[in-house]
Amino acid sequence: MIQFFATAEGTASCGLSGDCREIVTKVGTKGGGGLTKTGDDCFIMAQAHIAHDCVLGNEVIMANAATLAGHVIVENGANIGAYSGVHQFCRVGREAYVGGYSVVVKDSLPFALTVGNHAKCYGLNKVGVRRRGYSRETIAALHHAFHLLLSSKLNTTQALGRIRAEIKDSGEVNELVQFVESSKRGVIK
Repeated sequence: MIQFFATAEGTASCGLSGDCREIVTKVGTKGGGGLTKTGDDCFIMAQAHIAHDCVLGNEVIMANAATLAGHVIVENGANIGAYSGVHQFCRVGREAYVGGYSVVVKDSLPFALTVGNHAKCYGLNKVGVRRRGYSRETIAALHHAFHLLLSSKLNTTQALGRIRAEIKDSGEVNELVQFVESSKRGVIK
């Protein structure tokens, strides 16, 4: 049973070829006039909840009872583990992995492994990037960027400066830097 709630002021839409399992709720906006949208080829497992004004990219996986509060953006290929909750106005970056039972109250970095209550970033999701076929050079560049951002004794601004200076010609690293710089809630480190 899939429940969609929408009002005259807003809508809820689903992408192509996705799979929503039992008792999934997806809520359209009420009074906001926005859109709650799920991209193509998403897999939304049983009892997951997608609140108003959420936007899910393509190939997103939400495990059982994963919950998104309002205005959450989940980028392409992200995986949100069972019973995890994502706070309103947060973003989950491209191909991020949020472990089961996690509580996400800031933006979750792209390509990262994020787990816990409250969530902590444990660096590059090495298994995920290998499975998706990234080159060794790209994986090494991302690994170095995560090391500078999370493990060095640099603050975020200093770490981003070093990443820019030391890692050239990596679209994925540039995406990571732009994600951090554009964050309104802060990022999980």
